Amino acid sequence: MTTTPTPADKFSFGLWTIGYTGADPFGGPTRADLDVVRAVEKLAEAGAWGLTFHDDDLFAFGSTDAERQRQIDRLKQAMADTGVVVPMITTNLFSAPVFKDGGFTSNDRAVRRYALRKVLRNIDLAAELGAETFVMWGGREGAEYDTAKDVQAALARYREAVNLLTQYVTDKGYGLRFAIEPKPNEPRGDILLPTLGHALAFIETLDRSELVGLNPEVGHEQMAGLNFTAGVAQALDAGKLFHIDLNGQRSIKYDQDLVFGHGDLQNAFSLVDLLENGGPGGGAAYDGPRHFDYKPSRTEDDAGIWESVAANMRTYLLLKERAKAFRADPEVQEALAAAKVAELGQPTLGEGEGYDQLLADRSAWEDFDADAYFHGLGFGFVRLQQLMIEHLVGARG
Repeated sequence: MTTTPTPADKFSFGLWTIGYTGADPFGGPTRADLDVVRAVEKLAEAGAWGLTFHDDDLFAFGSTDAERQRQIDRLKQAMADTGVVVPMITTNLFSAPVFKDGGFTSNDRAVRRYALRKVLRNIDLAAELGAETFVMWGGREGAEYDTAKDVQAALARYREAVNLLTQYVTDKGYGLRFAIEPKPNEPRGDILLPTLGHALAFIETLDRSELVGLNPEVGHEQMAGLNFTAGVAQALDAGKLFHIDLNGQRSIKYDQDLVFGHGDLQNAFSLVDLLENGGPGGGAAYDGPRHFDYKPSRTEDDAGIWESVAANMRTYLLLKERAKAFRADPEVQEALAAAKVAELGQPTLGEGEGYDQLLADRSAWEDFDADAYFHGLGFGFVRLQQLMIEHLVGARG
C-alpha cells in the first residue's frame, strides 16, 4: 500500500488553510500567523506539490507596491528552492470592509470597479507565477434580504465581470482558465450561484464559456444537502471540472472545513473512486490538482497543522488504494453486473431508432411484463454497497 505522498499525486494546499490561526466568530486566534516561506518548505517536506493563495494571504490588504513585491519575491525564491508550484490563485473580495456587499455584484458601482481592478492585478500575478487556474468564490456576492438585491441585475453584473476577465486573459495570451466555486450561504445569508447546477447554467450565458468551469468543494455542496460525488460527475460530464476543493463535512450545518474524509467517509470513497478511475462504465476521470481547502482545527498547535496536512494526503491515498481493490474484486464485478450498472451506458434507443420504431416495438409496451418487478427482479444495490463498505473498512482485499 502506497500512502507516502509525492509531487506526482498533485496534492496542493491553500495558504489560507494551513495559515488559519484558529480565529472564529466566537474567539480570537489560537495560533500565530504562518510565514509563506515556512509554509512552502513544510509542504515540500510533507510531499505536497502545490501552494495556492488569495492575494491577501500573501501580502496584507492595502500593502504598498514595495511590500507586495517583497512577498512575491520571497515566494518565488521558496518555490525555486523546493520545487513547489503555484497551480491556482484566487482573489479575496470578501474580507475587507469595502466588500461588505460583495465585489462584482455590490450595489455600489465604485466598489465593483475597484474589485475588477484588484482581480486584474492578481491575474497578472497568476500568469507571472505560472498558475493555470483562477478560482472565483463569491462569498459576499449575495444578500440577507430579498428587498436589498436585484438578483437579475446582480447576475448581469457578475456576467459583465467574468466576460471582462476572460477578454483580458485572451488578449494577454495568458492561457489561464477560471473556475467558479459555488456555495449556498455563509458568510452571506444567500450567495449567488449557490450550487454546481446554478454555476453550470450561468457559465453557458458567458461570452467565452470555454474558459470558465467549476471548482466544487465537498462541504459547500453537502451544506446544501447534496451528493458531492454526483455533482462532480455532472461537472466531469460537462467538461467543466477545472479544479476541486477537498475537505470533510458532517451533515447540513456551517462550513466545517474538516480534514478530507473526516466527515462523510462513504461519499469521500466514491469521490476518490470517481476522480481516479472514472465512472464504472468508463466515464471521464480527473487529472487536475487534488486541492485541500480545509482548516486545521482551532484546537491544534503548530505540530497539529502539519499532522493535519499529512492526514489529508494519507486519507486520499488510502481511499485510492481501497477504490482500486474494490474495482478489482471479482465479487464486486459480479454485483455490478447483477445491478445492471453497465447497462445504463447502453442507449435506450437502438441505432437509427426513433419514436416510430419504438411505438411499433411490442416488447417495449404490449408484451412487457411490468408486474414481474413486484416482489421480484431486484437490483441488489444493498449488496453492492455492502461490498463497498467492506472494502472501505479493510475487511476485503
